Amino acid sequence: MRKIILFLSASTILSCSTGKTTTVTENKFNYNRLEKIPDSVKVEGIVIKNLFKHQLLAHKDQQYDSIRIVQKVYLPHKKLWDSCYGVIFGDENAHLFNNPKGMMAWNKTFYQKNKQELENRANNILNIDLKKHFKETLTRFNKLVPYQPKARISLLFTPITGISFGGCNAEQFALELNHKNVDIRYSLEKALPHELNHLVYEHFRQADSNGGNALSQTIDEGFACYFTYVFFDHKMEKYEAVENMTKENWAWYIKNEKEIFTKLKPSFADQSGNNPLLRNDKFKLFPDAPKSMNYWLGFRIIEKYVEKNGPDSWKDVYQLSASDLLEKSGYEKYIESL
Repeated sequence: MRKIILFLSASTILSCSTGKTTTVTENKFNYNRLEKIPDSVKVEGIVIKNLFKHQLLAHKDQQYDSIRIVQKVYLPHKKLWDSCYGVIFGDENAHLFNNPKGMMAWNKTFYQKNKQELENRANNILNIDLKKHFKETLTRFNKLVPYQPKARISLLFTPITGISFGGCNAEQFALELNHKNVDIRYSLEKALPHELNHLVYEHFRQADSNGGNALSQTIDEGFACYFTYVFFDHKMEKYEAVENMTKENWAWYIKNEKEIFTKLKPSFADQSGNNPLLRNDKFKLFPDAPKSMNYWLGFRIIEKYVEKNGPDSWKDVYQLSASDLLEKSGYEKYIESL
């Protein structure tokens, strides 16, 4: 299996900003309203594909249109289904995503079992002017960053959730509308800048020979969180910018900061993805940790770099390797002083 580096944590793979799900209930789903939305919307370099539209329309009039699933759901973003979903959930699940037969099978039964939930989620997204929202976000985003990203983002339903809002690369991005931890409106507002920054950072990491190690992934996630903090003019609390933490969550990390860095530093060079820094859920080096270790640690390293080098120095992170950033941040010396 080829190596896949997701833009999200390897365990829960959730975006930094998630919240409680908001639902809308209607007695009868309005398919006519669904048919009126375009199959895709392009805003600058970002293409948003409304795959969920055809996942529901395939069941209109209580008849299952399997051909629509192939032509309007699978083929329009084949790389996402084949190379991302078909890989990240293991060989035992690849057959669900990387071929027309598998896609047709689960889309038929999945809708039947989850009809009300999927229709509620579709209504939520239909109440959002996606083109306007992306345009407003990108206008501000492009004023802050040194590279305008290109991406293909599909809004979809899937029988196995794990990406939440993110993907395997810029051409394989998804927003899982039926993910239990995704509040659609909140994620589009607060998590979109986070995910867009991953795309910019990825562009500059192509020349970094250590771009796949645990420290690099930690800086990637921490930087996306820090950028979100900057994007909202520091009006968002730091703890909210990092996985939507609470004030109490943040306090736990600060209390244990020296031990966190000391115990996790040996994982920095690991490139397997199977280490305590990225997989605390598995190794349980810090069983009481309320959120992911790498998101918070990456944020703190960048925060210390900015404190040392000035309020606009966060922009340097795009050009620095993860190891250089750590050294120039003075974070390790700060830890030694605790």
